[in-house]
Amino acid sequence: MNRQAQAAVLLLTGGAILHVGLTDLHLRYVKAGLQPLLLAAGAVLIATAVATVWYERKDSRTRTAHADTSAARTPASALGAGDEDDKGREGDGEPDPAPCRDREDEPAHAEREAEPHLHPHPHREPRIAWLLVLPLLALILVSPPALGSYSALRAGTALQEQPWGFADLPPGDTVRLSLVDYAGRAAYDHGRSLDGRRIKTAGFVAVGRDGTPYLVRMALSCCAADAVPVKIGLTGRTPPVLQPDTWLEVTGTYTAKRTKDPVNNGIIPFLDVTAAKPVAAPRDPYDESWNG
Repeated sequence: MNRQAQAAVLLLTGGAILHVGLTDLHLRYVKAGLQPLLLAAGAVLIATAVATVWYERKDSRTRTAHADTSAARTPASALGAGDEDDKGREGDGEPDPAPCRDREDEPAHAEREAEPHLHPHPHREPRIAWLLVLPLLALILVSPPALGSYSALRAGTALQEQPWGFADLPPGDTVRLSLVDYAGRAAYDHGRSLDGRRIKTAGFVAVGRDGTPYLVRMALSCCAADAVPVKIGLTGRTPPVLQPDTWLEVTGTYTAKRTKDPVNNGIIPFLDVTAAKPVAAPRDPYDESWNG
């Protein structure tokens, strides 16, 4: 991989990162708050690619100029004297003396030896560097979906530590809460702040091995690589057919029913559903309110 190839890979990688950062696709990888850093990284890679091309062309022009200067410094008599001597020796029939250089050639030869940088040997990077193209192709060609029920059922719930406290809920009969907020209040506040209130929340459906329906949101601390599920069980008037990964908006009331997550024995509270309807997946499929 030469410098031009390196610059091309850097340019394409930076462009792909900028494309991801300027669209909602970045929400599949990192939290929305990290978008400026993602854009900055893409801009730095593009600037590095441009600088690499500029320096490579500058070095090429410098080497060409040095080579032309060296050729101009070589005396013309030094180039022709050797030929004339060779012709004279051939005519006299005398054997050539031991290989040596004419004294007139010595200054030019010494000059070339004194300036080895005028005749550089190109060095190429190891071929294994081409493997850097693979993540670039993955970034350009593959658009990963948001984590769904498959990942949620194979990871334990994130409700492991009791929070310090809960903020007061806004007034009104029906309160819209994030799934993470409801799960925390139901698991650790024992419904004290939820009694007598109708709760509206949303998430995607996951169905356990025993047929228990769950509503899930994947919570982020930084990026999709550290996403963990927060689950609540559904009971009451649940839809008769639940398709995994379908997004639902449910309305219901607090219930003391709870179970243990089979993966890590974490608490999974339930919601007594009174109404449910399918909704489109949100622009940001991850819940960023989680601080675990």
